[in-house]
Amino acid sequence: MAAAVDAAEQSGLEAVAALKRGDTGAALALIAEGADVNVRDDLLDSVLLYAGANGYDEVVRAALAAGGDLTVTNRYGGIAVIPASERGHVSTVALLIEAGSDLDHVNRLGWTALIEAIVLSDGGPAHQRIVELLLDGGADPALADGDGTTPRELAAGRGYDEIVALLDAHL
Repeated sequence: MAAAVDAAEQSGLEAVAALKRGDTGAALALIAEGADVNVRDDLLDSVLLYAGANGYDEVVRAALAAGGDLTVTNRYGGIAVIPASERGHVSTVALLIEAGSDLDHVNRLGWTALIEAIVLSDGGPAHQRIVELLLDGGADPALADGDGTTPRELAAGRGYDEIVALLDAHL
């Protein structure tokens, strides 16, 4: 038998569902009415996690103002800044850094936000800017993945010369 869900938790689940439909307005309204922004759905998405992963900055701001927990993890063990970095959401990454995200958090794949911004990107301008933001925010440029490969080695192996230069400036 499933545990009872209180009204704030139910509203939080409805806010996540609204985000998954692309209805940021409904999610914002639910947050304003007291939705629990930290409750996670069956896929382990919370309002902050889903909004961060999808670049919904207004919702990220609202979730943070409503007590969004930067340590809540998704199904991959990552916090909001990791998928935001991977997906190239520059302004979202900046918001999450400013809010105090742990930039050296390692997910179950053995990857940090910095590593995902390299490994799961095209190395283009958005990801270059994200790497710069992460490094300036204090991300450890030498923190290797689960296989012992450093961000610099990962970037060099992909031919991301601009990212290599950014990493070299911080090593």
